[in-house]
Amino acid sequence: MRDTRESRLLLVLLVAIAFALITVDIRGGEDSPLDGARSTAATVFGPVENGVAAVVDPVEGAVDAVRDSGDRSSRISRLERENAELKQQLGSKDVTRERARELDKLLKLAGAGQYRVKGAQVIAIGAAQGFSWTVTIDSGANDGIQRDMTVVNGDGLVGRVTTVGPSTSTVLLACDPDFTVGTRLEKSSELGFATGQGNRPIRVQLLNGKAHVKKGARLVTFGSQADKPFVPGVPVGTVAKVDRAGGGLTRTVEVTPFVGFTKLDIVGVVVQGPRKDPRDSVLPAGPKPVPTVTVTATPSVDPSQSSGNGQEQVR
Repeated sequence: MRDTRESRLLLVLLVAIAFALITVDIRGGEDSPLDGARSTAATVFGPVENGVAAVVDPVEGAVDAVRDSGDRSSRISRLERENAELKQQLGSKDVTRERARELDKLLKLAGAGQYRVKGAQVIAIGAAQGFSWTVTIDSGANDGIQRDMTVVNGDGLVGRVTTVGPSTSTVLLACDPDFTVGTRLEKSSELGFATGQGNRPIRVQLLNGKAHVKKGARLVTFGSQADKPFVPGVPVGTVAKVDRAGGGLTRTVEVTPFVGFTKLDIVGVVVQGPRKDPRDSVLPAGPKPVPTVTVTATPSVDPSQSSGNGQEQVR
């Protein structure tokens, strides 16, 4: 429509009519003559408004969800961090508890053997030299450690010190093929030489080829001159297999070591040996024999049979 004088007059007229209708509707209140027209309009346009609202509400919900997703994601991340921290704390407590238990066992062994030990921790496995079974500990010359000192833990013989640095030392493990230590059988005192075999049981050659050895017998270190490299009485292991071949000058047995060489942590270097050979006193108490229960049957009495003097006969 072009902007002409007639169109402007029509626009002014329509505006005036609109104001008049609004004035009449307001003054009429509930009895307004336009109430019916308003109801009709609500009936016609109400469903359209509801439909539009149904379409708009999910969009608003999605907008709110996107707005809140950042906060929710940050809360999840925070909870995950707290969970990881709690797991780390629990793990560190377990490690601390296990190390305390290992240290307690070490102190009990040292007390039983009257060994003066310097505690240390294994910090590396396998030294740079060769393919020997060795570990590195965090104690060295500054801590009084010297070459050819006996190394133990709470279970028994670990090895001997081979190399000493200012703050670390290398320990050759008793399972190494180049490791040899003199041993003595519990009770019988039969002597022998134990040699490591890596992952296999320790091999012990008894000097007495006719020695009577049973499976389950235990061995300790025999000791060395001036307690170097070995102090006496340190538990070595338990006999697992006996070579039945006789007639030789020596007899061979396989021994399961007390120490688990693949899970070493807390160890002790014996810096001073015992004044007296502890012999078998460092070994843990052996299993107690189970008493055999003997059941004695009670003799039965037949009342129908009795002797002539009135005494019952016992069968």
